[in-house]
Amino acid sequence: MAADNSFDIVSNVDFQEVRNAIDQAQREVTTRYDLKNADASVTLNDEEIVVESSDEYTLAQAVDVVKGKLVRRGIDLKSLRPEAVEDASGGRARQKIGFQLGIPQDTAKKIVAEVKKLKMKVQGSIQGDSVRISGKNRDDLQTIIAHVKGMDLDVPVTFTNYRG
Repeated sequence: MAADNSFDIVSNVDFQEVRNAIDQAQREVTTRYDLKNADASVTLNDEEIVVESSDEYTLAQAVDVVKGKLVRRGIDLKSLRPEAVEDASGGRARQKIGFQLGIPQDTAKKIVAEVKKLKMKVQGSIQGDSVRISGKNRDDLQTIIAHVKGMDLDVPVTFTNYRG
């Protein structure tokens, strides 16, 4: 009897790349002519980006710089969870941007439902903030990976722990 093959669908962020992107964004924001007078700043506190500027317009420009640097470093913008722009001290504008770590329950349920709809001999199960797909046939698992990659999900997903 063939052993079960499986893989996990996860959503995570490489914070080393995030740190590198934030360092680059901070350098660009402090040297760019159109942002120099805005006294804009970009920092990373734990797992949250904080962007601050003299007004909302230059804040939006600084956030665009951050997004550009994150994309170049391979960070999917779907993992960003921006909060509303808030007033900071001295009439400045601030925005905090968090990250979605793990697959939210509703998205995990959507993935499992899609896998069931395909009517293949595989099982999908939610395991905390990831989804495990298991089945006997490797080709079925490859089909599931291709199908999930094609789904329009609200978080970026990667496939790990492939045991075939």
